[in-house]
Amino acid sequence: MQLPVLKGINLDISQGGILAIVGASGVGKSTFLHILGTLDRPTSGRILYGNIDVFALDSNRIARFRNDHVGFVFQFHHLLPEFSALENVMMPALIRKIDRVKATEMAAAVLNEVGLGNRLQHRPGELSGGEQQRVAVARALMLSPDVVLADEPTGNLDSHTGEAIHDLLLSINKQRHVTFVIVTHNDKLAVRADRVLRMTEGRLIPEK
Repeated sequence: MQLPVLKGINLDISQGGILAIVGASGVGKSTFLHILGTLDRPTSGRILYGNIDVFALDSNRIARFRNDHVGFVFQFHHLLPEFSALENVMMPALIRKIDRVKATEMAAAVLNEVGLGNRLQHRPGELSGGEQQRVAVARALMLSPDVVLADEPTGNLDSHTGEAIHDLLLSINKQRHVTFVIVTHNDKLAVRADRVLRMTEGRLIPEK
């Protein structure tokens, strides 16, 4: 038996903007984000990045597209505990087979950008929750993606630390002109977005 999660969504996302998606738990927000990021495949419909129909590509090319064009930030940072902040951020570049020296320079630069220039060699267990999430943001930015998809990026942080992450995301959007799609329960973050959509019963309804 099939259980429809998303129903009739037809959405254009403006380049360089911030889109927030709000709604109750279990309505399909994370599923939508995973499909948008090509982590899950829809049973019908298309996802177009510009003129690229990503699900018309084979699985290897989808994986390459995802690594090159999409960054991810999740509620839980998913950092590798045995590696330093620098090594965690380098991972997308190493997957792309960028020279290790160049990848190290790139990772150090983006960690400096998110305020962790003095934490390069610290492992996740030696960092605060907010610092760990900054490393995750840096990793998402490593290959200068077109879009960053963030699923409850401050959901595991206290309000003060979460506010600092909000400010960081808005600053990155302004400076890099990277598109953000953010699933959040945090009203303070949602109202700072350019556009807010509420997901209910598998559909997206404009709120702002």
